[in-house]
Amino acid sequence: MSDSRKLVIVESPAKAKTIAQYLGDGYEVQASVGHIRDLIEPKNLPPELKKGSLGKFSIDVEGGFLPYYVVSDAKKRTVTELKKALKDADELYLATDEDREGEAIAWHLLEVLKPKVPVKRMVFHEITKDAIEAARNNPRELDTALVDAQETRRILDRLFGFEISPVLWRKVGPGLSAGRVQSAATRLVVDRERERLAFISASYWDLIAGLAPGADADQAGKKFDARLARLDGRRVASGRDFTDLGVLKGDAVALDEKAAEALSAALTKDDARFTVLRVESKPYTRRPAAPFTTSTLQQEAGRKLRFTARQTMSVAQSLYENGYITYMRTDSPALSQQAIQAARAQASELYGADSIPEKPRVYTGKSKNAQEAHEAVRPSGDVFRTPSELASTLRGNDFKLYDLIWKRTVASQMADARGQTATVTIEGRPADAAEAGATAAEFTASGTVITFRGFLAAYEEGRDEERDDAEAAAERETTLPPMTEGQVLTLAELEAKGHETSPPARYTEASLVKKLEELGIGRPSTYASIISTIIDRGYISPRGSALVPNWIAFSVVRLLEENFGELVEYDFTAEMEEDLDRIAGGEQDRVEWLKAFYFGGGEHRGLRDTVENLGEIDAREINSVRISDDITLRIGKYGPYLEVPAAEGETPRRVNVPEELAPDELTAEKAQELIDAPVVGDRELGVNPETGKMIVAKDGRYGPYVTELEPEPPAEEPVVDPATGEVLEAKPKAKKKAAAPKPRTASLFKDMDPMTVDLETALKLLSLPRVVGQDPETGVDITAQNGRYGPYLKKGTDSRSLESEEQIFTIEMPAVLEIFAQPKYGARRPSSALKEFEADPVSGKLIKVRDGRFGPYVTDGETNATIPRGEDVEAVDFDRAVQLLADKRAKGPAKKPAKRAPAKRAPAKKKS
Repeated sequence: MSDSRKLVIVESPAKAKTIAQYLGDGYEVQASVGHIRDLIEPKNLPPELKKGSLGKFSIDVEGGFLPYYVVSDAKKRTVTELKKALKDADELYLATDEDREGEAIAWHLLEVLKPKVPVKRMVFHEITKDAIEAARNNPRELDTALVDAQETRRILDRLFGFEISPVLWRKVGPGLSAGRVQSAATRLVVDRERERLAFISASYWDLIAGLAPGADADQAGKKFDARLARLDGRRVASGRDFTDLGVLKGDAVALDEKAAEALSAALTKDDARFTVLRVESKPYTRRPAAPFTTSTLQQEAGRKLRFTARQTMSVAQSLYENGYITYMRTDSPALSQQAIQAARAQASELYGADSIPEKPRVYTGKSKNAQEAHEAVRPSGDVFRTPSELASTLRGNDFKLYDLIWKRTVASQMADARGQTATVTIEGRPADAAEAGATAAEFTASGTVITFRGFLAAYEEGRDEERDDAEAAAERETTLPPMTEGQVLTLAELEAKGHETSPPARYTEASLVKKLEELGIGRPSTYASIISTIIDRGYISPRGSALVPNWIAFSVVRLLEENFGELVEYDFTAEMEEDLDRIAGGEQDRVEWLKAFYFGGGEHRGLRDTVENLGEIDAREINSVRISDDITLRIGKYGPYLEVPAAEGETPRRVNVPEELAPDELTAEKAQELIDAPVVGDRELGVNPETGKMIVAKDGRYGPYVTELEPEPPAEEPVVDPATGEVLEAKPKAKKKAAAPKPRTASLFKDMDPMTVDLETALKLLSLPRVVGQDPETGVDITAQNGRYGPYLKKGTDSRSLESEEQIFTIEMPAVLEIFAQPKYGARRPSSALKEFEADPVSGKLIKVRDGRFGPYVTDGETNATIPRGEDVEAVDFDRAVQLLADKRAKGPAKKPAKRAPAKRAPAKKKS
């Protein structure tokens, strides 16, 4: 028995390293580094299969929707190593994650490795010694229903994307793509921006009184603010009383500036009185939030730590794989008995015996999918490690997220916060009621006093931004002094304050995750990838924490709504998720469901029939948004622009929309302002003394530049009949048209302005590249010039970057030779490494964060992984860098575009 060898396969090297230390001798733990195979691209299918039912999707839609999988080139070495390890093993343990994705990875491993030894499925939701030993001693069979659900999801996404994306390419723009869930998420963000575009602000006024209970209005600690609530018994309107079109709803009375100022003047007279009408007090109780699910973890990390959803999941995965927290993909807030005991014991120890309730708290989730309803995200083990105990072990974002998870878990088992909420109603009565225009004005103020903090001693949940919430926030933060009915108060100050109603807040990543969960779109494991995808595809741009749709997203969503309406309906997308859950539970047959989705069935038309019967789509109309009667926004190949119709025969006026202008900021007034702005035409700088040609500054599609105008070719001399003097219209001889000379052009430097650049500077730019000198060894010219990726030096085929554009004109040969004497990479520019970490566990080479042509990236010298947009470079630590590299390796090398063979001309037909 001691000589037996068991092979354990997990997804990641970090997870393998942690598990190996618990399994001990006799176990070899290796990593598949994610999926080892995937659907083949249709163009890479064997020739004999390209014309069959597999040809379009690499899925046999006529033969039970069987997919054609292949091992990627990047994973062939991994598969070879796994097969080699399996040859010497007596048993195989598949220890991938216990959700759909992990189950599918395990199934693919079985299909590829084809083991001849006993196979066991080993599952656990935390990586601790006890959990690993329990999983090893209690293996289960592979859950084929979970595999079917994941495979169905993959097939569904391929069908959806491959059928609809080509429509977007033809009608909106190349390179766009549609996704079953991503399109619905994009529509949510676009719908919110549409609401903001349609929003009409309303103004309203109120009064805020600064009051004190005694005769002295400046008594420290006793002054409080009260807000005008009613006039003559009628409620005074606040922001919530107006519709999004600026119309007052209900029977509230809206004050304008004149009425508010008049009332303020009347109430500030010496004989005005403020009297307490009512003092009401009621118990205040607040319960702790449930332990984290994947969704609530992403939301709270976004609010409190400013993490993106993808960043949260990456850090959480690192914590899980290194044994610090339980599995991070879950839709259940439930805690195991050992976790409940650990949380209660820790709360009692740290915050006192009275900080926990008599009975443990039990939380239940709303998930219908029991297969993925694991335990909540919590610290691992039956005794939680406190953040202070891990302060020297965990670093950066790992520590921040662990601290958040620990606090939330412990607080979830603590007692309610208790206190008293007092509300006071105050009557302000002017001496002359007729002068004020009202019999009496009622002010209210509320304040809460916490008498027992309970769970608040450990943790308080964050809140998303809410509309017109300033008043409620102010009231919650007010502490009231003791008062009694009939008590006369002293007025310290009275301010008439104007307000504007606010549009619906844009989604943040946290609030979008919350909305997706509410609608049932996507699942916990997919939220981060959904948001990352719509940002990476250019549909959405983060602006601070807000998610702002780009105009291209409006075109995509409009096309989908008008032509694939059912497929982007929120309810339909949610129903598909529920169907996938039923497949995961073994309650639904995946083949029959895919047939109904693709070919149609019942009330559902079917994806294929929808695409085949689209009808005519007006691309120009899809890519147009009416801003006003005379101004239309068009989404063109190079971005959005405004267009104003012109008289017949004339070119319409077109103006580019500034990139930084959000859609809801492009009002009719703003559009008119852009249209009316003076046209920045060609600015003549003067004549080049060497060529006699005019030099002009222009503002082009890719930025400002200077160019040398070529003179117009001379008109042909007319042919005149010498006898009559008549101008003859001689037929011109057919001759090859000479190519027009290409004018010299040069982009302006970043710190130059086309309105201020002078002729001398323009001539210097047009003279580039500048020959700095000759290489003393080869005699080759060394030039300084500007390029797509910035200023650089060039010597034959060798090049070196310069630090600034100004160096193009100032650098001299000694400095140039010094630069070329140093290595092109590494030692010459140590500053190019923004960060340096220890060796990567896979390659064994040092990891560095660099700033490259396309933005910051992580590299170990073999693999480069771009740091996702919206992710802070400073927040990237060692574990995140390792994860990025592992993800990149899992995807394999970038695919090179296929070279197109030249089109063959058909032979001319013979004439009979």
